[in-house]
Amino acid sequence: MKRCRPVALALLGAGCLAAPLVLAQGVAPLPTGAHDMLAPAGVQAAHIGRLWDVFLVTCSIVFAAILIALGVALWRSPRAGEGTPPDVSSVDRHEPGPYRSVVVATLLSVVGLLALLVASVWTDRALAHLPIDDAVHIEVTGHQWWWSVTYAGKPESETFTTANELHVPVGRPVVVKLTSNDVIHTLWVPNLSGKKDLIPGRETVLQFRADTPGVYRGQCAEFCGFQHAFMAFEVVADPPEQFAAWAARQRQEAGTPTDPLLVRGQQVFLGTTCIMCHAIQGTNAHARSGPDLTHVGGRRTLASGTLANTPEDLFRWIKDPQKIKPGANMPASTLPDADLRALAAYLESLK
Repeated sequence: MKRCRPVALALLGAGCLAAPLVLAQGVAPLPTGAHDMLAPAGVQAAHIGRLWDVFLVTCSIVFAAILIALGVALWRSPRAGEGTPPDVSSVDRHEPGPYRSVVVATLLSVVGLLALLVASVWTDRALAHLPIDDAVHIEVTGHQWWWSVTYAGKPESETFTTANELHVPVGRPVVVKLTSNDVIHTLWVPNLSGKKDLIPGRETVLQFRADTPGVYRGQCAEFCGFQHAFMAFEVVADPPEQFAAWAARQRQEAGTPTDPLLVRGQQVFLGTTCIMCHAIQGTNAHARSGPDLTHVGGRRTLASGTLANTPEDLFRWIKDPQKIKPGANMPASTLPDADLRALAAYLESLK
């Protein structure tokens, strides 16, 4: 069966209001990874895809049956003109044929609804029974409008934090502990799993496994404010050896620059208000109000999936975030362009 494609999430909720800002703010559409619940890349998404098939087939049959019954009723109904008197003789007359039809249709409807209920319960049980031996444990915190991502390490010294991008090993289960720092958000990576809410003051858990290497787009699927439509992230499913190499790089501190431009950029970062919100491990910047920037240069996107991670876009973002993402908790900069260029170059060097 040819499957239809879901509508882009950018048109949902706040996206209906924020999507026109893409042109108004001069932000070009950003190429992202796969975002399609009908193309499962993991066992959890496959369960949900099969449930979708069951619902689609069942509801299509019911819809077709209703249309056929309506067509037959219209075809067999007597014709009347303007002067024909109303026929109410059937009101008090028992009609065995229509009565049996209604009873059979009712029973079939009950059976169909029970079948959908059983399919839903079976899918829910299957989603809850993913083996999680040797799982990767991640903590994701939702903010307006970005994601903080912490990988739990054993020992504790191997724990590291990143932002707006998840890397997971192919074929290995992932357990994601979810919470929110402000309002309710919803994490949704349709190619890998279903939706899960991030609720302030509570912890929820999402389990999934990526079985196919690739890049998959995630999205906040709960209206959470003005920039809800631009609260995205990416899940990069790497082969195990590539994931291990990536994680090892993330555990390293930022090096000390030697290039004069990068030295100037680090001085700008450490000597301005940047240090009040962001952390760069290996420096004296340890704030947590904004995303951790220790390896920001190695990420694919900026501003929670809003911009490509290029030196020019990074410069534009630092110079005036409100022009690109109005309402974000990052003010426009008053620094000279030369300092901003140096700062952008320094941050871009943090791989």
